Amino acid sequence: MRTFLIVVGITFVVWAAVIGLLYVLGRRMTAAKLARAIPDVLALFRRLMRDPATPFGSKLLVGLAFLYLVNPIDLIPEFIPVIGPFDDVIVTALVLRHLVKHAGRDAVTRHWRGDPATLATIFRLAGLGAGAA
Repeated sequence: MRTFLIVVGITFVVWAAVIGLLYVLGRRMTAAKLARAIPDVLALFRRLMRDPATPFGSKLLVGLAFLYLVNPIDLIPEFIPVIGPFDDVIVTALVLRHLVKHAGRDAVTRHWRGDPATLATIFRLAGLGAGAA
């Protein structure tokens, strides 16, 4: 439990640092969207894990992705400014892409509680097209 709390704390600090950097660089809207997107994506994954209609393989993949995201050993270390979180973003995008293909875009959209425009952006960044969010 202690390790989990440390990892959550480190993740929060990195997330806050990126948001702060975007804010300082004048990218206030991007910073605000990022600030809201991460908790929304985590909530989306949690809701899809609890949905009985989500295929077991997809739930397993979300669990493995979560383990990768909280693992302190990454392909690109988190302490490297700006590019440190990229591997985590790529893993998240790949898992989201898998979820859309296997659980369905409508399931992902139904479980999304954030801004629909942010979900459309996430779909686009994951290579899924904007679609109807």
